[in-house]
Amino acid sequence: MMHWFNFAHHKCLDFLFPPRVDERALRDISNDDFLALVVPQIVPETRPGAVMLLPYSDSRVRTAIHEAKYRGNKRAFELLALALAEYLRDADDVGYRKSHTYIVPVPLGKERRKERGYNQVEEIVRCTLRILSAEGEHAFVLEPNLLIRTHETISQVSLPREKREENMRGAFTASLKLRSASTAEISQHTYVVIDDVITTGATLQSAIDALKEAGAEHIIPLALAH
Repeated sequence: MMHWFNFAHHKCLDFLFPPRVDERALRDISNDDFLALVVPQIVPETRPGAVMLLPYSDSRVRTAIHEAKYRGNKRAFELLALALAEYLRDADDVGYRKSHTYIVPVPLGKERRKERGYNQVEEIVRCTLRILSAEGEHAFVLEPNLLIRTHETISQVSLPREKREENMRGAFTASLKLRSASTAEISQHTYVVIDDVITTGATLQSAIDALKEAGAEHIIPLALAH
């Protein structure tokens, strides 16, 4: 009876407030179908090479990325978090050290954060850690403030490939918290720095460089899609 009520409730809401095409598309994707798209690979666009989880060429992945980024769609957050949890749960190279594994979302600039009201990568990570915590996995620590965006950058989408690295050079610096820690302390932790999409790798590379300059040694760059 409750299932029928929920179905009828959704139908009524859809009639009053018709969902967008992409919003409806995400509803129709099952968790299992989306997870079947997860095929972690190393891509050479960064140093060290970045892990990518999902093929951006797949329309379902593009829809999830766009809905998370521009609409704050909770279903998109959930699907992408499931994909990230799948990787973190099983990856051999994550958390092999005895100390913390810090998850570091690539930060947005202040203006873009204010405009959107959220950082989509940070929201996906929060959802991921809730999934893992429910399974009894507490090895990962979200650190959204370890990197600071030093200046606003032009959207990478609007730039030709050869200008992207120049646009992102020096875009990040390590926080005072990280810079004031001892080298010995920093070097014993693992840092998983995450962006939603990697194209040329310029954004992730800038984030990696900032962590390295602060003394981080074990850095895993990761993109949800490529």
